[in-house]
Amino acid sequence: MSLLGALPARFRRERVLIIGCGDVGQRAARVLGQGQRVRLFALTSSASRGPGLRAQGITPLLGNLDEPRSLHRLAGLATRVLHLAPPPSGELIDWRLDPRTRALTRSLAQRSVPRAVVYGSTTGVYGDRQGQWVSESSRAQPLTPRAWRRVDAEAAVHSWGRASGVRTTVLRIPGIYAPDREGGTPRERLLRGTPVLQAEDDVYTNHIHADDLARACVLALWRGQPQRNVNVVDDTQLKMGDYFDLAADLYGLPRPPRVARSSAGEQLSLMLLSFMSESRRLTNHRMKSELRLVLRYPSVSEGLRGVC
Repeated sequence: MSLLGALPARFRRERVLIIGCGDVGQRAARVLGQGQRVRLFALTSSASRGPGLRAQGITPLLGNLDEPRSLHRLAGLATRVLHLAPPPSGELIDWRLDPRTRALTRSLAQRSVPRAVVYGSTTGVYGDRQGQWVSESSRAQPLTPRAWRRVDAEAAVHSWGRASGVRTTVLRIPGIYAPDREGGTPRERLLRGTPVLQAEDDVYTNHIHADDLARACVLALWRGQPQRNVNVVDDTQLKMGDYFDLAADLYGLPRPPRVARSSAGEQLSLMLLSFMSESRRLTNHRMKSELRLVLRYPSVSEGLRGVC
């Protein structure tokens, strides 16, 4: 009898731990639950979330990435880990670092390590490329504190993976949309009449439907290559203003007003302005060839039509 066959059934099943089990994490859990022999766990800092997670077949584990001592239960627990928790924001000892990811990897290293760890990062690590095409081999050029923290988290995940023999995959994720996701469509912004940049000042924007992203997360847990970065983006090639024009036409709403970049600061928040200061188009060859993901929503045009 093999060692695997001699083990109790609960130890023969794959055990997937989701860190940051919000909207995308729960979608990934649903994918994993479709005929998979997988036991699902999720780290949560709120006991009140327990019943909701259990109702989805997920075992909640109380812990907080900001309190490393609370993570001891994670050691040796999972065979695969999906890490979707963002870095902290606000006042930090060092605004360039992500202590949460470092705390997680230290906890996972305490006992037998998982086979694979997938980390959900952001395409913001590339910075502004003035509309040029960007692949995963392009160097990171973060321009904002949140992008710097993501670069630090990526490096922490990959360096730990190399040292521990864990296959780590970083998914670089753009804007996420979906009709059943809170704030997941442009409708509310269109109803507010928030301006966009005039055509000559406009920037390229990138997107992924939340369901396609969840499927990419699951595929990466099994198919991701060691210490690999993967852009998870659809095939859309639109500038931001054209994206909102498309959505307005589909919803039967007025197109947003266009403003010059020189006057945008008077009408837009600093957060929106930061997004409008970076322009890039992203290749998705690795996503398609390595993860072998077939997009259900290849473009935002198809994805947004589903909400009309």
